[in-house]
Amino acid sequence: MSPRRPAFDALPLRKDGPPGNAWGMFGDQDQMGMLNLLTPENTAAAAREIVDGVRVSTDWALNSMTTPCFGRSAFEHIIKNKAPRAVNDDILVLNTQSSSQWDGFRHYGSKQGTYFNGCTQEDIQNSTRNGIHVWVENGGIVGRGVLLDYAGWAAANGKEVNCFETQSIPASVLQEVAVRQNTTFRPGDILFIRTGWTRAYEQLSRAQCQQLADYTAPPVIGVESSEAMLRWIWDLELAAVLSQECRKRDRWTFFFSSVPLKVPGGVASPPNGVAIF
Repeated sequence: MSPRRPAFDALPLRKDGPPGNAWGMFGDQDQMGMLNLLTPENTAAAAREIVDGVRVSTDWALNSMTTPCFGRSAFEHIIKNKAPRAVNDDILVLNTQSSSQWDGFRHYGSKQGTYFNGCTQEDIQNSTRNGIHVWVENGGIVGRGVLLDYAGWAAANGKEVNCFETQSIPASVLQEVAVRQNTTFRPGDILFIRTGWTRAYEQLSRAQCQQLADYTAPPVIGVESSEAMLRWIWDLELAAVLSQECRKRDRWTFFFSSVPLKVPGGVASPPNGVAIF
């Protein structure tokens, strides 16, 4: 059973941690965070979202960003032929931040230099604490997915969207999108937000991709970085933060399954995600 969730105004739980933290809510040794909400009961309930069995991959191809941002290396795929035998091996070289990804609790620390649940850089270097493998050992990220189609809502309401300018989507707008879709939330939901960024990126020329990568901090569209957004996510009890299939069926919820790479101490991973309608 999950512990009782404190009110947002009761945060931070760890006074020696960053503002708004919920460290220790699931115990001092916890490495799952809000993924603890993906209980067997919630997963079983999510399975009822499967109606006609249509499966849709949620991952971007690993080579989609020919010139990744922030100086990250591009994906490499080497095929090793074992001639004269008709046998081939793969060698994949990738930065886990260069395509679709789950960011683990080792990726980004607080200004104090600590990570989730007080993990230190020394812990990162000398142990597997907060590694993404823990999520896999607990069954992956499996539950009810919810898509908020912000790009579709913006187009229908005459709102201009430029994915390559700094543009913040406030919580109030996401709530309005949910209302327009007649979408309600449940504890443990896995939230998807369609901004239109990937489609816009795929229409860029190689030179434009390079120009975007040359920025120290590329301007992008995204959810608003504010206390109001944190409060909204917290109050919804989301576990974690498709459009064509969703729109076709006028269904914005689905069964979602994701099993990241089982790398002990891993920082991040491709989602390997699939939505099932």
